[in-house]
Amino acid sequence: MEKSTHDWSPSTWRTRDAAQDVTWPDEAHLARVESDLALKPPLVFAGEARRLLDHLELVAHGKSFLLQAGDCAESFDEGSADSIRDKLKVILQMAVALTYAAGVPVIKVGRIAGQFAKPRSDEYEERDGQRLLAFRGHIVNGEEFEVSARRPDPERLLAAYHQSVATLNLLRAFTTGGFAALSRVHAWNQEFVANSLEGKRYEVVADEIERALQFMKACGIDLHDDGALQGVDFYTSHEALILHYEQALTRRDSLTGDWYDCSAHMLWIGDRTRQLDGAHVEFLRGVSNPLGLKVGPTMGVDELLRLVDVLNPENRAGRLTLIARMGDQLVEEKLPPLVESLRAAGREVVWACDPMHGNTFVASGGQKTRRFDDVLSETSKFFELLSSMGTWPGGLHVELTGDNVTECLGGGSRLNEGDLELNYTSICDPRLNATQSLDMAFHVAEFLQRYSAGNGARSL
Repeated sequence: MEKSTHDWSPSTWRTRDAAQDVTWPDEAHLARVESDLALKPPLVFAGEARRLLDHLELVAHGKSFLLQAGDCAESFDEGSADSIRDKLKVILQMAVALTYAAGVPVIKVGRIAGQFAKPRSDEYEERDGQRLLAFRGHIVNGEEFEVSARRPDPERLLAAYHQSVATLNLLRAFTTGGFAALSRVHAWNQEFVANSLEGKRYEVVADEIERALQFMKACGIDLHDDGALQGVDFYTSHEALILHYEQALTRRDSLTGDWYDCSAHMLWIGDRTRQLDGAHVEFLRGVSNPLGLKVGPTMGVDELLRLVDVLNPENRAGRLTLIARMGDQLVEEKLPPLVESLRAAGREVVWACDPMHGNTFVASGGQKTRRFDDVLSETSKFFELLSSMGTWPGGLHVELTGDNVTECLGGGSRLNEGDLELNYTSICDPRLNATQSLDMAFHVAEFLQRYSAGNGARSL
């Protein structure tokens, strides 16, 4: 299979139908905003995306693990330094738990600095007899149920860009300026998590890491001279849903001549926009970023093979991550034929588990929620299935927040439906809170330990 993008440009997607497309009321206004964005500096750089591709190649070969986590949909109202720091804390905690317990290097990718858009099942929302456009994320419109708020506004594309700039500045400062140093492993434990069972279990790991660092220092090793101990590589990702925004931030790399979508290091195609002849597949096939593809229960074997060949024609390991989102009730039936077909065809992909999206339901009070037990069960089945098929279960993709929210039921927080209204702040889908996220990380670490024990020949 050879790369075939000679007939591609950043704008060829405009000749295709775009699922989940937004009807912008003023096309001239949209065009002006696109022109403004095209003149802005890139949010990320091609070299960073290539480095992530190299890391994901290790995941594809079973030598690393991908942790992709963050908000379901970022809010223009929640871009404070504290909220970004607390989200990063949770991801760092999860990565430490995974790395220490399972001995697996963890590639950290946030759903952050660009995850402002959300696909919707229905174009409209109706309340008390009034029918308005659905809320599509802050990059498109507002969540308030008002005509003016629900009107798509191109200026929001610029607002999303500027908030992403601010978020990335903070992330780079936190991950390289000492906050993410392994010596601060205790400082990542939020107050409301520290007293939980999961927080106490994390403190045990942190104590052991601290003792190991003290031992290394006593042996004369200069810990401050080791970049791996003083900071972390942290990458950004989002669903490439609003293609006007993505095209405007696409740049040709001066070193390689390849095109990169510089809105994030990694972009993914959602389960609703994966049409082979659609605009989203057309756009992303031509950029050189690492890509993700959500794989839901309606995906067929032939369709998946064709999508893999279109999105990764060179069969480059690390280029394409398949993010399975089947739901706990369907994963055992739907996933194995897809995994086996790609394995038999020799396709190089990373398989990751999204146990969130297939397990959403509406509680009696009207809030969307998820049961932690269902989330954990799908994750367990994913690992067991892939392990039994000789395929590396390479990643976890979850929606979470660093706040003490009450959006998902159960877990160490033991939340029930009556607790949902206590602190439900998501503007779209329910997220794991920090305690539930850490609980998930320890369970996944146990899955990885069992996998490693049963596959001793695999080099981690």
